[in-house]
This record gives sequence, structure tokens and C-alpha cells, in this order.
Amino acid sequence: MQRIHNAIQLTGLSRDNLADLYAYPTDPQVPWVRANFVASIDGSATSGDLSEGLGTPADKTVFTILRELADVIVVGAGTARAENYGGARTDPQLRRALYDRGIGGHRDGASPPIAVVTSSAALDPGARLFTETAVPPLIITTSTAPADRKQQLADAGARVVEAGGVAITPQGLLSALADLGLQRVLCEGGPHLFGELLAADAVDELCLTTAPVLVGGTARRISLSAHEFRMPMVRRHILLDDDGTMLTRWTRR
Repeated sequence: MQRIHNAIQLTGLSRDNLADLYAYPTDPQVPWVRANFVASIDGSATSGDLSEGLGTPADKTVFTILRELADVIVVGAGTARAENYGGARTDPQLRRALYDRGIGGHRDGASPPIAVVTSSAALDPGARLFTETAVPPLIITTSTAPADRKQQLADAGARVVEAGGVAITPQGLLSALADLGLQRVLCEGGPHLFGELLAADAVDELCLTTAPVLVGGTARRISLSAHEFRMPMVRRHILLDDDGTMLTRWTRR
């Protein structure tokens, strides 16, 4: 691997190289929470109101390997609606190989489910989340969410999990995932969910892509929370692509 100023040039890295760089801990006993975001140089989390607007080929490459490694992909309901989420499309052979190496993947090669966090269960049962997936989505909701909504989502093929009374705390979310044996967690947004996880000290690492663009406008940052906090992080690696995309991995100190 060619290194440039303590960074790794993405060009030439194999899929196995990337899997090694982003490997989850072996046999985690509690959920290991990884967040993956993209931002512009000036800190915008979206362009045209979508994170997809900031995507680059390098970001897509890492986005894909992170999904291949994960047990579950967690998103907030707003992100699922705005980004028109469907089920994850992964490579069964690669998922089995990653599982055999003990760094992620799945024993049978199955794709990771999309887990949507929604206290109200206010989702469209006709959305791609339910109609374009090989694995039933998880709806992480509350006991006080309307029963008819929860039944509609279950009828659409989802697995509905109650993880709180009126609200879903980060601890409640992770406990529900752990009860399902989903320990390698990949959070793809949005900023409110990520901010809540950060404020609860529940995030183990952040994978951040910096897209080589300036956006301006009033777009949000990647995290939003009610109160400011400071969480020291350690840089694990930097990947550089020829188009200027920079991909970093940070873990808690």
C-alpha cells in the first residue's frame, strides 16, 4: 500500500485490504457502534438536501465495504424517508468470507437488515424499505406508538421491536439490537440520531468522508444534539483518492 504523508492512497487497495482497515472487533460481547457520514469541505452534511449529493466513487467504495461488514444498518426515520431507503444489497460470498475471518459479515451470507428508529412508527408501508429488500427491515419503536401503524408495518413484512415507552433512548436501542444478536452496528444517520448516540457516549467510531467540494447554504452538520459535548478521538487511518476525496476513520480515545 502506497503511503503519502502518513495517508494511504486508495488506488490499488483490494477489497480484502479495505476489509482489514475497517474490520470490527472479533466477537464483540456488546454492540460496537460505527457511524458513517460524508461531509463537504465546509462542513455540510448534504447537498440538495441529500447526503447522496456529496457522494464520490471513493465514498461509495467504502460505504459498500462497511455494509458488507455490519450486522445491522441503523438509520433515523427522517433519513430513511428523505434518502428513500431500500434494503441493503450485499455480496453473499463476501459476507460469508468476512464471517469466517471473524471481522464481520454473516454466517449464511445474508444481507444486514435496515433498522429504522421511529418513536411514532410513522412510516409508509409501501416504501422501498419494505418492497425492495431481501431481508425484513427492523422497526425500532415504542410501546405507545399507534398499534394500527405497527400492525401495518408488520403486515408489510417488517419486524417491529418495541425498545421504549414514550421515547427510544440510545441504551434502549442498543439493548434491543443486542437481544437480536446484532452487535456490529453501522449507523448511517441522521444528525439527530448520531447526536443522541454521541451525547450518550454510545459511539465507538466514526468513518467520515470529506468530499472535495464547498457547498455553502444552510445545510446541517453530521451531528446535532441538545447540549455541547467534547469527545476526544484517535485517528486510525486516512485514505486519499485521486479526485481529492479524503476518508478518515476515528475511534474513541
